[in-house]
Amino acid sequence: MQRLTLALAALWWGGITALSFLAVPLLFAHLGSPAVAGPMAARLFSAQCWAALVLGLGLLLLLRRQRSQWLFQAASTEPAEQAARIQALQQVLVTMGVVLLGMLLALLQEFGVAQRIVTARASGGDLRLWHSLGSLMVLGQWLCAGTVLWRLASATSASTPSASGQA
Repeated sequence: MQRLTLALAALWWGGITALSFLAVPLLFAHLGSPAVAGPMAARLFSAQCWAALVLGLGLLLLLRRQRSQWLFQAASTEPAEQAARIQALQQVLVTMGVVLLGMLLALLQEFGVAQRIVTARASGGDLRLWHSLGSLMVLGQWLCAGTVLWRLASATSASTPSASGQA
């Protein structure tokens, strides 16, 4: 289950990275006109939003299952081990919070900022403001996804046997 959780986090972070730092800049570099590249970039960001929501939901479900296991184990262990289990439970809860924040940013970008960008482009509104806000939201999602990936990778490496051959 930990590998699946880590894979979902890697897909989330990798998708945002590839889209934001590779695909969209290439669109603007090779399509010639922002009027042509902009709508295509908007479609890609919309697809990324929905992918982030699906991946985030998957992560939340898997982390919830992990949380339940930690709760059960913390209740059934000796007091000396309970402190470590409670700390691990807290780490899972913080990670779930970061996933929720990333999902919230995706929703705000898709249903708030993206529409304002389209409206500003059509009506001569403050395109720079809304585009900057959208970019900050994408950056926030990227940081959330990276934080989740980092935390899950750290937790996975901490729970695996060492390379010295101990099983």
